[in-house]
Amino acid sequence: MAQQFLFGQEHVDKYRETDGQEGHDWQGTTVLLLTTTGRKSGRSITTPLIYQKHGDDYVVVASKGGAPDSPHWYHNLVADPQVEVQVLGDRFAANARTAGPDEKPELWRLMTATWPQYDEYQTKTDRPIPVVVLERTGS
Repeated sequence: MAQQFLFGQEHVDKYRETDGQEGHDWQGTTVLLLTTTGRKSGRSITTPLIYQKHGDDYVVVASKGGAPDSPHWYHNLVADPQVEVQVLGDRFAANARTAGPDEKPELWRLMTATWPQYDEYQTKTDRPIPVVVLERTGS
Protein backbone atom coordinates (compact mmCIF):
# COMPACT_ATOMS: atom_id res chain seq x y z
CA MET A 1 0.00 0.00 0.00
CA ALA A 2 1.42 3.39 -0.96
CA GLN A 3 2.16 5.90 1.76
CA GLN A 4 -0.72 8.38 1.78
CA PHE A 5 0.50 11.04 4.17
CA LEU A 6 3.91 12.59 4.55
CA PHE A 7 3.52 13.47 8.18
CA GLY A 8 3.53 11.07 11.06
CA GLN A 9 5.52 8.57 13.03
CA GLU A 10 4.51 5.70 10.73
CA HIS A 11 6.29 7.38 7.80
CA VAL A 12 9.40 7.97 9.94
CA ASP A 13 9.40 4.38 11.24
CA LYS A 14 9.00 2.81 7.77
CA TYR A 15 11.70 5.07 6.34
CA ARG A 16 14.15 4.14 9.10
CA GLU A 17 13.32 0.41 9.02
CA THR A 18 13.87 0.20 5.26
CA ASP A 19 16.65 2.81 4.81
CA GLY A 20 14.18 4.86 2.82
CA GLN A 21 13.09 2.07 0.47
CA GLU A 22 9.65 2.87 1.86
CA GLY A 23 9.03 6.57 2.34
CA HIS A 24 11.81 8.19 0.26
CA ASP A 25 9.75 8.30 -2.93
CA TRP A 26 6.42 9.97 -2.16
CA GLN A 27 3.75 11.32 -4.52
CA GLY A 28 6.21 12.01 -7.32
CA THR A 29 8.87 13.63 -5.17
CA THR A 30 11.55 12.66 -2.63
CA VAL A 31 11.61 12.77 1.16
CA LEU A 32 14.36 12.92 3.76
CA LEU A 33 14.18 12.66 7.53
CA LEU A 34 15.23 15.72 9.52
CA THR A 35 15.94 15.30 13.23
CA THR A 36 16.02 18.47 15.32
CA THR A 37 16.38 19.03 19.04
CA GLY A 38 13.19 20.35 20.62
CA ARG A 39 13.86 23.90 21.80
CA LYS A 40 11.58 23.40 24.82
CA SER A 41 11.68 19.63 25.43
CA GLY A 42 15.31 18.94 24.50
CA ARG A 43 14.08 15.73 22.83
CA SER A 44 15.07 14.56 19.35
CA ILE A 45 12.18 15.09 16.95
CA THR A 46 12.19 13.58 13.46
CA THR A 47 10.14 14.99 10.60
CA PRO A 48 9.80 13.67 7.03
CA LEU A 49 10.27 16.53 4.55
CA ILE A 50 10.28 16.95 0.79
CA TYR A 51 13.80 17.79 -0.37
CA GLN A 52 16.01 18.46 -3.34
CA LYS A 53 19.78 18.36 -3.74
CA HIS A 54 21.57 21.61 -4.52
CA GLY A 55 25.24 20.92 -5.09
CA ASP A 56 26.39 19.05 -1.99
CA ASP A 57 23.57 20.47 0.14
CA TYR A 58 19.98 19.43 0.73
CA VAL A 59 17.13 21.94 0.58
CA VAL A 60 13.79 21.79 2.44
CA VAL A 61 10.92 24.27 2.85
CA ALA A 62 9.31 25.36 6.14
CA SER A 63 5.85 25.78 4.62
CA LYS A 64 3.46 24.16 7.12
CA GLY A 65 0.94 24.23 4.27
CA GLY A 66 0.81 28.04 4.32
CA ALA A 67 -0.11 28.32 8.01
CA PRO A 68 0.49 31.72 9.64
CA ASP A 69 3.39 30.36 11.71
CA SER A 70 6.42 28.27 10.76
CA PRO A 71 6.50 24.56 11.65
CA HIS A 72 7.97 23.48 15.00
CA TRP A 73 10.94 21.81 13.31
CA TYR A 74 11.93 25.17 11.82
CA HIS A 75 11.80 26.94 15.19
CA ASN A 76 13.88 24.07 16.62
CA LEU A 77 16.65 24.39 14.03
CA VAL A 78 16.75 28.17 14.40
CA ALA A 79 17.37 27.61 18.13
CA ASP A 80 19.89 24.79 17.46
CA PRO A 81 21.11 24.46 13.86
CA GLN A 82 22.94 21.18 14.51
CA VAL A 83 20.63 18.55 13.02
CA GLU A 84 20.68 14.97 11.77
CA VAL A 85 19.58 14.09 8.27
CA GLN A 86 18.74 10.74 6.69
CA VAL A 87 18.52 10.37 2.91
CA LEU A 88 17.77 6.74 2.04
CA GLY A 89 20.38 4.80 4.07
CA ASP A 90 22.74 7.76 4.45
CA ARG A 91 22.57 9.30 7.94
CA PHE A 92 24.72 12.33 8.68
CA ALA A 93 25.12 15.39 10.87
CA ALA A 94 24.35 18.72 9.24
CA ASN A 95 24.20 22.42 9.92
CA ALA A 96 20.83 23.96 9.07
CA ARG A 97 20.53 27.55 7.94
CA THR A 98 17.82 29.69 6.42
CA ALA A 99 18.58 30.65 2.83
CA GLY A 100 19.53 34.29 2.47
CA PRO A 101 17.82 36.78 0.14
CA ASP A 102 20.44 36.31 -2.60
CA GLU A 103 20.02 32.53 -2.81
CA LYS A 104 16.36 32.05 -1.86
CA PRO A 105 14.82 32.80 -5.30
CA GLU A 106 16.88 30.08 -7.00
CA LEU A 107 16.22 27.58 -4.21
CA TRP A 108 12.49 28.43 -4.17
CA ARG A 109 12.30 27.67 -7.91
CA LEU A 110 14.13 24.38 -7.31
CA MET A 111 11.62 23.38 -4.63
CA THR A 112 8.48 24.51 -6.48
CA ALA A 113 9.64 22.50 -9.49
CA THR A 114 9.38 19.37 -7.34
CA TRP A 115 6.35 20.45 -5.26
CA PRO A 116 4.33 23.20 -7.02
CA GLN A 117 1.99 23.52 -4.02
CA TYR A 118 4.65 25.62 -2.27
CA ASP A 119 3.62 28.58 -4.46
CA GLU A 120 0.00 28.06 -3.36
CA TYR A 121 1.06 27.80 0.29
CA GLN A 122 2.87 31.15 0.01
CA THR A 123 -0.36 32.83 -1.15
CA LYS A 124 -2.12 31.61 2.02
CA THR A 125 0.20 33.37 4.48
CA ASP A 126 1.72 36.80 5.01
CA ARG A 127 4.96 35.34 6.36
CA PRO A 128 7.76 34.67 3.90
CA ILE A 129 8.07 30.87 3.86
CA PRO A 130 11.66 29.97 4.79
CA VAL A 131 13.84 27.81 2.59
CA VAL A 132 16.37 25.82 4.64
CA VAL A 133 19.77 24.62 3.48
CA LEU A 134 21.17 21.51 5.17
CA GLU A 135 24.97 21.40 4.92
CA ARG A 136 26.69 18.12 5.79
CA THR A 137 29.22 18.46 8.61
CA GLY A 138 31.92 15.81 8.60
CA SER A 139 31.83 12.50 6.75
